[in-house]
Amino acid sequence: MALVSADSRIAELLTELHQLIKQTQEERSRSEHNLVNIQKTHERMQTENKISPYYRTKLRGLYTTAKADAEAECNILRKALDKIAEIKSLLEERRIAAKIAGLYNDSEPPRKTMRRGVLMTLLQQSAMTLPLWIGKPSDKPPLLCGAVPASGDYVARPGDKVAARVKAVDGDKQWILAKVVSYSHATNK
Repeated sequence: MALVSADSRIAELLTELHQLIKQTQEERSRSEHNLVNIQKTHERMQTENKISPYYRTKLRGLYTTAKADAEAECNILRKALDKIAEIKSLLEERRIAAKIAGLYNDSEPPRKTMRRGVLMTLLQQSAMTLPLWIGKPSDKPPLLCGAVPASGDYVARPGDKVAARVKAVDGDKQWILAKVVSYSHATNK
């Protein structure tokens, strides 16, 4: 039941994302006329070799409009990024639910080791699909964004990808790429 509702929600979000992409293209087409006017005004100013008060006022208005158009397009793109993040989250939840429900064939035992090249490829693919934070000029990046460290009392949530230091079979400690399943406050692990 949960898988069906997740599928319908994903289909709904994909439709909304498609609409946002259309809106982005419409916004670009609408703002293109203004950008052409800016370019033509600059060309006229260069042929006359002077900046008159008329051109200064005209350019100020054109640039104000262009800035407003760019901000509107930015807002639409931010909404699209939020939809993409929500879709990815639902896909991950669906995958976990399917695994718990036993819908995947786990007849083969999991491989204990993977070649380093395969791991690097998986890491690279994962890095390319990490959520993208795009803030406004006045916004500060959130914790764990880029090189911004987490607060001292931060606890990773289930599903977060982390670098974890674990004991290997031979007793050595190694760093691995892991996904948080749960957190125990008692053991702080």
